[in-house]
Amino acid sequence: MDVTKYTDMIVVYASEYGLKIIAALLIFTIGKWAAGRLSALAKKLMEKAKVDQTLVEFAKSLLYFVFLIVVVLASLNTLGINTTSFLAVFGAASLAVGLALKDSLSNIGAAVIIIVFRPFKVGDIIQAAGAEGSVLEINLFSTILEPIDKSIVIIPNSAIIGGNITNFSNRTQRRVDHIFGIGYEDNLKLAKETLLELIAADSRILSEPAPLVAVAELGANSVNLAFRVWVSTENYWNVYFETLEKAKLAFDAQGISIPFPQLHIHGTQA
Repeated sequence: MDVTKYTDMIVVYASEYGLKIIAALLIFTIGKWAAGRLSALAKKLMEKAKVDQTLVEFAKSLLYFVFLIVVVLASLNTLGINTTSFLAVFGAASLAVGLALKDSLSNIGAAVIIIVFRPFKVGDIIQAAGAEGSVLEINLFSTILEPIDKSIVIIPNSAIIGGNITNFSNRTQRRVDHIFGIGYEDNLKLAKETLLELIAADSRILSEPAPLVAVAELGANSVNLAFRVWVSTENYWNVYFETLEKAKLAFDAQGISIPFPQLHIHGTQA
C-alpha cells in the first residue's frame, strides 16, 4: 500500500477544495447573519412608517427567505457547483409545490389584498363569508372572528375576498331593523303609537336620522310593521335585543296580539 500516494491525493484535494469549502462556509454564515439584519432593519422601517403589523411580519419573512436563497446560491457558486441546473430543479419543485398548495397560496394572496387595501382591520366588526363578529386576527391563511356569543370563527382569506364584506365599524352609526306583526283585528294606530313611545323612551336611539314605524306588508296572517331606528355602533346589539322584549311587553299591556301561523283543518261529516 502506497501511503505517500494517498497522502499526496489528500493534500491535492485539500489544497484545491479546502479554501473553497471555507469560503463557502464563510459566505453562508456571514450571509445568513446579514439576511437576518437586513430583514430586521426592513421591519423597523415599516413599523416606523406605521405599516400594518401583519404586513410587516409577512414582508420580513419573505425578505429573509429571498436573502437566504441568494446566500445559498452564492455559497454553491463558490464551491464550483453549477447553480443553473439547481435553479431549474428548484423552479420545477416550486411549481409542483405551488400546484399542490394552490388553495393555501390563494389564501396568502388574499391576505396581502386584505392588508394592503384594508377593507377591515383587527377590532372591526364585519360580516363576511356567512359569519359576523369582531376581527381578532388576520394571518397569512385565515381571518379569525369573534361573534357575539364569544365563539371563534376561522375563515379562509380567499373566502372573504371572494364574497361581499360588510364593515360595521367604518361608520359611527348603525340601523336597528325589526318587523313586528300584529293581528288584522288589532288597533293599527295603537300599535304604531306603542312602538313610537318605546323609541321616545330610549335615549340611545338617535333623533337623526329620523326613526320610522310604518306598515311594511299586509301578510297572510298579520299586518307587519317595519321598525327602523338609528343608534351608535357600540349600542347596536343592546338596543336590538332589548327592543324585542320591550315591544312584546308593551303589546301585551295594550292587548295587541302577535299572530303566529296556524293550520285550520276543516273536515266533512260522513
